[in-house]
Amino acid sequence: MTTTYAALLRGINVGGSRKVPMADLRTLLADLGHRDVRTYLQSGQAVFSSGHGGEEELAAEIAQAIEKRFGFGVDVIVRDHAYLRAVADTCPFPAAHLEPKQLHVTYFSAPVTPGRFAEIDQEAYLPEEFRLGDRALYLYAPNGLGRSKLAEHLSKPRINKGVIATTRNWNTVLKLVEMTGA
Repeated sequence: MTTTYAALLRGINVGGSRKVPMADLRTLLADLGHRDVRTYLQSGQAVFSSGHGGEEELAAEIAQAIEKRFGFGVDVIVRDHAYLRAVADTCPFPAAHLEPKQLHVTYFSAPVTPGRFAEIDQEAYLPEEFRLGDRALYLYAPNGLGRSKLAEHLSKPRINKGVIATTRNWNTVLKLVEMTGA
């Protein structure tokens, strides 16, 4: 059985020396035996079909291949279409009425519990807010991610200890649903 997945690469092509050209990423995924490989933007999203492995195995395989080919480690999260669709469908914020730059999803490599975020006084950050979902955190940042004090706090290493976390804006969330559903 073939499944369509999205690979989310964390922290590439955003400055510095961690460059992964999307054409090279497509070739790498094809060389691993994946089909229908496509990329979206330059910030580390790839969609592919595969008949082998689960999400964790595929993420590890891709991360190892990137390190071997490019000489540096990259955190990778792989999710299938059904998961990506569910994340979009269960958004606790009124996404249709917000600007895409105001809404973000942080994908986690494993489930996270509310206790991980207990130190955060959400009222202190209003009107910014976050809600937890299935291996995801929804962030409403009305002035955008770059100006968000809550996003800054949520990205602290002690908050994300033991999990991979990578954030995408709402346009990218929806595009990945579309691309994996095609």
